[in-house]
Amino acid sequence: MQYTHTGQGKDFSFDYTGIDIPEAITMFDHDNQTAATAAPVNEEANNAGGAANEASEGHIAAREAAQAVNQEATNSGPNQAAADANPAVANLEKTSDVPTATPGIAHETSGDAGHAAVSADKPAAPVAVSENDAHAKAEAQSAAHTADAESSSEADEAAASEEMSKLMEQYDEKQEAAASKEVIEVTVVAYTEHGVVVDLGGKTEGLIPAAEFSETDIPRPEPNSKIEVQRTGEHKDGYAIVSYQKVLRRKTWEKIDAAYKAKETVTGKVVDRIKGGLVVDILGVRAFLPGSQYDLRPTANLDNLQGQEFQVRITKLNRRRGNIVVSRRALLEEEQQAKRGELLATLHEGQKVHGFVKNVTEYGAFVDIGGIDGLLHLTDLSWGRVKHPSDVVKPDQELDVVILKFDKEKQRVSLGLKQLIPDPWVGAAEKYPAGGKVKGKVVGVVDYGAFVELEQGIEGLVHVSELSWTKKVQHPSKVVKVGDEVDVVVLDIKPSDRRVSLGIKQAQPDPWLLTAEKYPVGSVVTGKVRNIVEFGAFVEMEDGFDGLVHVSDVSWTERIKNPHEVFKKGEEVTAKVLKIDAENRRVSLGIKQVNDIFGEWLKTHKVGDVVKGKVSRIATFGAFVDVGENIEALCHNTEIEERKRRDEGASSFRPSTGPLKSAGPLEPGKEYDFKIIKISPETRRIGLSYRAAVKQIERREIDQYKQTTRTSSTATIGDAMRSKLASTK
Repeated sequence: MQYTHTGQGKDFSFDYTGIDIPEAITMFDHDNQTAATAAPVNEEANNAGGAANEASEGHIAAREAAQAVNQEATNSGPNQAAADANPAVANLEKTSDVPTATPGIAHETSGDAGHAAVSADKPAAPVAVSENDAHAKAEAQSAAHTADAESSSEADEAAASEEMSKLMEQYDEKQEAAASKEVIEVTVVAYTEHGVVVDLGGKTEGLIPAAEFSETDIPRPEPNSKIEVQRTGEHKDGYAIVSYQKVLRRKTWEKIDAAYKAKETVTGKVVDRIKGGLVVDILGVRAFLPGSQYDLRPTANLDNLQGQEFQVRITKLNRRRGNIVVSRRALLEEEQQAKRGELLATLHEGQKVHGFVKNVTEYGAFVDIGGIDGLLHLTDLSWGRVKHPSDVVKPDQELDVVILKFDKEKQRVSLGLKQLIPDPWVGAAEKYPAGGKVKGKVVGVVDYGAFVELEQGIEGLVHVSELSWTKKVQHPSKVVKVGDEVDVVVLDIKPSDRRVSLGIKQAQPDPWLLTAEKYPVGSVVTGKVRNIVEFGAFVEMEDGFDGLVHVSDVSWTERIKNPHEVFKKGEEVTAKVLKIDAENRRVSLGIKQVNDIFGEWLKTHKVGDVVKGKVSRIATFGAFVDVGENIEALCHNTEIEERKRRDEGASSFRPSTGPLKSAGPLEPGKEYDFKIIKISPETRRIGLSYRAAVKQIERREIDQYKQTTRTSSTATIGDAMRSKLASTK
């Protein structure tokens, strides 16, 4: 479009008459830089401009119109002048109250950008409060993302507004007074290379410049047709210059103003993409559509909308500045509100509905089910394990969901996806009975075990103690990892609690059940010392099997206090299997039992036998007696002498201090006859009695004497005494 305007730069004036506004702004910036070489200021133009600023534009227009009427009256006579003056004056009176701006492209763009600054001050969309913490946090996060996106968009709009405002400050077009440019009806006379010639009446012709048609989409009127034009007050080549375009624009603005006041919907076409939004053509006038007002949600890319048409609503209008701001979002919100009202009347819990995913958060996803956003929580996405909602649903994905909970007053809906398929825990006890062996997949590893998925929605825990029969597992990751397929045995299942206990080692043969067969009690094994503790040493019988050699089972004679003095880690030892406890997974070994001297001695001795033994040492409670190689027995004080005799000679063999030198008749280093009164194979202990042996010997001698007297009637007491002495030698 073209217009007539005089811009000023510093102390010089420049004429931009007939130049498009964008080109005029560019020329204005260039002229400011080259003003030093420009021509002197036109004093008359400055004076005229000052007068125009001081006077009312409407009154100036009236005076100019009156002068034109007087001139015509001089040429054509009083009657004609009166006829022409009345309509002109009436028209001026009618149009003196309308805004005087003749909007141009630069004005529209500046106004559009100006709205961006207004939009930037708008409060963010309110965040809805959810019925529970997860719902509330998810909605708050979704609203925050939307607010951040809109804030960023509005910041761009504000930047665009600031940029356009600077241009408008540099280029402040002096508005023409509408009253001085009367609108009259004329007849099209002819076309010329300079434009369209029209009959103004009173033998006066006017010219519509060709630029109004060549540089715009306005069609040329047909010859002899009646049209309305506006006087410009200019003359050229004997023609009064009139504008057809300005009349059309005025009518267009009247339509736009009516649509704005009535909040009517208009059609807009995207003609340009600028910072902060779009430039939209409505009824031939450029309007600004902020990026945040294009859709209900922020649109990341507006570049692909060039040339598209859609319905918008005018939200801001400043005719003087040529500023129009439109919104598509306002219409979408009304449409959504209408759909929401219809939907609320039909929704009920348990209903299956169709929708699309609007947003995905860490707690779930928001699904549009036809004007209402429902929360599809993380726990309602699948019966199985879900790490993040994005693993199941994606933005803009269409899906069917079921309404789990509906609050009509608060207009909040909780949705479920997994509820559309049967609950796998129903009938799980029959499908996975305790003791059954099944296959599964490891889906999680934690410090205390591993989670194995039997099917989607059913996961069981394999405790760390159920991973291996033989190995002491420090961490489950040493045995299994996520993704492994394993055989497990169901140890316990509780569908009501949605829990199932599993075991991996139970799916393999129990090696401890084979231990008794492979290493029966009494068998001799050889292994390396794997670990030494204060009470003994663990010997590795084979991979995964350890047996304990207790300190008491190291030697028959020595008393081991520190196992480190006897064992060295890694050395091989030979031991005998003493006991196998399969239930508690324990094996007892003994080294001293490999050379079982005590066992061999027991084969030839029993309780009641009289044996010879050497007193090795005397204790306060009795005497220790060697009855064989490395075999020691105890003769308690009560078994040394009769009680009466012990009481009589107590002071002689029980000194208060110093080592005991004797125990009654028993002295260390001497041999005596002792009777075996007790044998304990388990503890390897032997109890002796000296006095019982003496009595038994006496009885045996008496028996022998009696037998002798039976066989020889002449035997005397002297013979018996001699026989006894001979036996003791």
